[in-house]
Amino acid sequence: MLPYPFPEPFDYAVPTEMDPKPGDVVLVPLNRREEIGVVWDHGGDGAVGDNRLRPLIGILDTPPMPPVLRQFVDWIAAYTLSPPGEVMAMALRVVDRQPPPPPIGYVRAPSLPEGHMTVRMTPARRALLAVLEDGVARPAPELAQAAGVSLATVRAMADAGLLLPTALAVAPMFVHPDPDHPGPVLSEDQAAAAAALCADVAAADFSVTLLSGVTGSGKTEVYLEAVAAALRAGRQALVLLPEIALSSQWLARFQARFGVAPAVWHSDLSSRTRKNTWRAVALGEARVVVGARSALFLPFPSLGLIVVDEEHETAFKQEDGVVYHARDMAVVRARLEGCPAVLASATPSLETVANVEAGRYRHLTLPTRHGGASLPEILAIDLRLATPERGKFLSPALVDAVKDTLARGEQAMLFLNRRGYAPLTLCRACGHRMACPDCTAWLVEHRIRRQLQCHHCGHSVPIPETCPECGAAHSLTPIGPGVERITEEAAAAFPDARVLVMASDTMHGPEAAATAARSIEARAVDLIIGTQIVAKGWHFPHLTLVGVVDADLGLAGGDLRASERTVQLLHQVSGRAGRAEAPGKVLLQTFSPEHPVMQALIAGDLDAFMAREAAARRPGNWPPYGRLAAVIVSADSVEQADALAHALGRAAPQGEGFVVLGPAPAPLALLRGRHRRRLLLKTRRDIAVQPILRDWLDKVPVPRGGRVDVDVDPVSFL
Repeated sequence: MLPYPFPEPFDYAVPTEMDPKPGDVVLVPLNRREEIGVVWDHGGDGAVGDNRLRPLIGILDTPPMPPVLRQFVDWIAAYTLSPPGEVMAMALRVVDRQPPPPPIGYVRAPSLPEGHMTVRMTPARRALLAVLEDGVARPAPELAQAAGVSLATVRAMADAGLLLPTALAVAPMFVHPDPDHPGPVLSEDQAAAAAALCADVAAADFSVTLLSGVTGSGKTEVYLEAVAAALRAGRQALVLLPEIALSSQWLARFQARFGVAPAVWHSDLSSRTRKNTWRAVALGEARVVVGARSALFLPFPSLGLIVVDEEHETAFKQEDGVVYHARDMAVVRARLEGCPAVLASATPSLETVANVEAGRYRHLTLPTRHGGASLPEILAIDLRLATPERGKFLSPALVDAVKDTLARGEQAMLFLNRRGYAPLTLCRACGHRMACPDCTAWLVEHRIRRQLQCHHCGHSVPIPETCPECGAAHSLTPIGPGVERITEEAAAAFPDARVLVMASDTMHGPEAAATAARSIEARAVDLIIGTQIVAKGWHFPHLTLVGVVDADLGLAGGDLRASERTVQLLHQVSGRAGRAEAPGKVLLQTFSPEHPVMQALIAGDLDAFMAREAAARRPGNWPPYGRLAAVIVSADSVEQADALAHALGRAAPQGEGFVVLGPAPAPLALLRGRHRRRLLLKTRRDIAVQPILRDWLDKVPVPRGGRVDVDVDPVSFL
């Protein structure tokens, strides 16, 4: 199997001196290149005669791909209708063609070399030989430092035969976490939930458990006890987080529980660190891995537990390349591994809740906050009645609440899930709106950078002095708020407050997030202004007020899950308030305080809200009570996109229990310069969509310049 979008493996001849086994990582010729591939469990179609097969070049000195991982690749390829080689590429991308050589140290030669009379023994050389009298091999830098000589002296003595090079033992990259390291004292509810999860791990059998509970109830501490049980059983554990770059506090909790840090896996790591971590996982040296969704494809030889934290997060859905949902694929991998999976969330997705109701998943819940902290009071500010001043976006009630909080020496947060200064820029003279030339999207003003930027393709231009449509000078006006504009307004309203902005374009990578968290914990920050980055996982004990600037954001449009996502996000951000002794308060600025989302948050009754959501979706067979698969057509021209979409529409399957909707222009009808159309296959839950899709797509040839992508179980409809 080669890491390219081929439909099946390639056949190669095996030289007599080689004995490759399934899973071995091999080097093979492909056209005029040499490529890395994996010996697969089933062959190609045998259409090429043995006399025409090209031979393997070699078997690489790297751990083989485990059988379960190969099954996992095949399963995902079949489920998502992706080429298996493209899926396998995610598991093979960091393999070294040649593992790094072991580090070299030096020992004293047992006897002087021939011609030693010509070797001049300087004081520096004598000092170096004296250091080596104990017979312990040392790397050159350490040897030079101990003897007080230069590296050039070490090299010269090695060249003269006075020192002999020797391979040094490679220290393990990761220290094994200690499952019996003293951890926090669990409450009665936490201890009961932890015991149930530990029993699942000890049983070494597949199961899925939803671990839910109010924000701040200590779900992390509970599932870390299950991680400890896996370690005691001699097995590995994988914890998936939706935003690993923002996990500094999680890593600190892990280290407090186990005495050492876990292996970390995400895209911000260097290439060498990723390669070393991959190898450590394959050899069983990395016992616990915490990572982003791609960590699912690591070559664990003995996986005993998979945890998906914040399982409701849409960040677990990969939208580019192979389109898959890491939460659902984590359950699949756990089934193939024969180990438990734990899905943790304060606001579980309706899909997971439906699986609990159907008896497929067990449910453990933590009903109260840990340590006696109380849940915050949540109130709505009706913007129809408490209108902000002209040109401003913070209502007087919210401004007063922030001032009172800061006066008590406590911290406050303003939340707006929108980056930049303003989401739209228009001309006061002619009404022209600044749009992206390559996407169906407005350009977002980033005033700090003096740029207008598209958040879909990255296109950016300097903010023009004149309107590009009518030429009017200084007529371009920002419409609506982003976090930069709220920061400007907050600076005027709270001039003495120390403000920190937390957004994806102001915090780059894990270290920036960790630095921000330390500043907040040290009370060097009074007011936090942030996007969805601030909504999940953080524990700031002195934060007592959360103000949501636009609670209605996300409710507009025709997204199936708009209300569910909004209630989850606002509940999560509300949970940042009052996590210690001081009580918390949350203020939701909204034009619709009567909306079911606002009422559910104010009443603290998410179960009733989810029951209403379920009742609305069940009659129409909408997920999770039915299946969806999106077929996305894209092309270089409008005419080509329409022609291909209509050809698919004419060939659409018909039958009992399913229907094809469309074709229709996608909400983002132009994305990165390509024109897009969508069709949607909707079926009953008991109907598999893959055979229908395969038969349908096989009937329609895709012309040059056109493309058809499939998204099984879509979470985005853009």
